Amino acid sequence: MPEVILNGPEGRIECRYSQGPETGCPVALILHPEPYQGGSMNNKVAYSLYQEFKSRNFSVLRFNFRGVGRSQGSFDGGEGELSDAAAVLDWLQSQNLYSKFTFIAGFSFGSWIGMQLMMRRPEISGFISISPPADKFDFSFLAPCPASGLIIHGKNNKRVPFENVQKIVDRLSTQKDVKIDLEFVNDANHIFKNHYDDLMQVVKKYLDERYDNFNDQFEENNLI
Repeated sequence: MPEVILNGPEGRIECRYSQGPETGCPVALILHPEPYQGGSMNNKVAYSLYQEFKSRNFSVLRFNFRGVGRSQGSFDGGEGELSDAAAVLDWLQSQNLYSKFTFIAGFSFGSWIGMQLMMRRPEISGFISISPPADKFDFSFLAPCPASGLIIHGKNNKRVPFENVQKIVDRLSTQKDVKIDLEFVNDANHIFKNHYDDLMQVVKKYLDERYDNFNDQFEENNLI
């Protein structure tokens, strides 16, 4: 699990990176939860997502937003963190020039940043958004979605009302040929305390379905 230090908009960005085994393999970027509440790339959900994509032979990277761990800078309310994510994605793509698929997965604050990044980067092929914090952050930037994806919400999430999440799904679902899946984890709260395994089962099931498509298209691309 090599450590990578990148030059970002505010200085050093601390990362962990795993290079996929094949030229042209898909890439995934993992975004951690609230920096101002102790969130980091070592958060259990962020780490589990990283390991899951790694096990599927993605080139995958997770990193600390500015002001977290050894990343320089200070919390910027989202604008600076979006710049961090864009800079890290640039580097990830530079290491995987022949990749045809870019996945982004974010947890809570990280999902808010990930959705903003997706709207600005049309090369992003899919996303996983876990506990989008629609109670605290503005999601009005969402236009018709450029890529299919998965949103996961805990049924016992008392912080974010289900209606707020449904509005996100409705806004994203207006684009033709884009499918937005909304899945629930029974009894889980916003951070999936005591329900990490249930959460990851939902992620695995979704990736099993999507990854079959990645494999088929990857093989076709290598035959050309």
